[in-house]
Amino acid sequence: MEENAVPATSFDHPDHDDLGIVVGTDGSEISYQAVAWAAVEADMRGCPLHIVASYANPIVAGATEQNPHDRSDLRQRGQQVLADAARIAAHAVPGASLHIRTELIFEMIIGALIERSRRARLLVVGNRGLGAVGRAVLGSVSTVLARQAHCPVAVVHGVSETDPASASKPVVVGVDGSANSVPAIDLAFGEASRRKADLIAVRAWSDTGGFDLPVMGWDAIRRTQDVLLEAALAGYAERCPEVTVHRVVSSDTPVRALLEQAENAQLVVVGSHGRGGFAGMGLGSVSTALLHLAQCPVLVVRQPSQNRAEEPAGQ
Repeated sequence: MEENAVPATSFDHPDHDDLGIVVGTDGSEISYQAVAWAAVEADMRGCPLHIVASYANPIVAGATEQNPHDRSDLRQRGQQVLADAARIAAHAVPGASLHIRTELIFEMIIGALIERSRRARLLVVGNRGLGAVGRAVLGSVSTVLARQAHCPVAVVHGVSETDPASASKPVVVGVDGSANSVPAIDLAFGEASRRKADLIAVRAWSDTGGFDLPVMGWDAIRRTQDVLLEAALAGYAERCPEVTVHRVVSSDTPVRALLEQAENAQLVVVGSHGRGGFAGMGLGSVSTALLHLAQCPVLVVRQPSQNRAEEPAGQ
């Protein structure tokens, strides 16, 4: 493993036990958008930013003999990717005293990021990538990380929208009534508070594609579901009085309901999976769909017990 601070005077790491926010980059445009988003997030949280790039690929990393010239070339490209990423991060938060550390590794990116997630507050990646370093494709990485990382995972889609206009958009959280949605609600309130943004809490009643078909007795169902949604949010008004909450109960599927709200949101927060809600909504399929379909960043939160019980590989 190799480390590369760029430059040392501005990007010293204050605490080696806490990596802060870890972001993976492969030199693609979407991964640089993820770096910019992660930098803004780290600045809001007042924690370090740790940027990781790998110059390994399956052929090179698994070979018994490697061409020294090829490996040197890949390493130089990796160093350039990290230098560019560090500049992008600094530019995303001008004037901020953000601590940035870069790390160049010669190992497969998925395992490396999962291992670093043990000491991270948040892991950030783009939803896809061109793989400029070792042709690593971060699109395949995001889904695995959302299931196996030891901390919450944010997946950035397209332009990360770190501009002031986008900062006025609300945060959206999916609430299905399961225990797995509790940490998602907790984190969503924290994100809304840091952003000084409204929070939209969405509870979807249907688990089948109704496609706007009428639902018999919907008014009574909606009132019941709204009571359950209010109960799930109980206590947060006192803990986060600065956050304005909007409750949305939908007769649509969780994916369609959340995607509708995500169209004008700066962030969507969901649990990694769960069985809950009136119709047994499975947030595993919901979170996976959002990772591929949502246009704003998606933050996937796992229960702490899941993080402790599951190993980072072999799932």
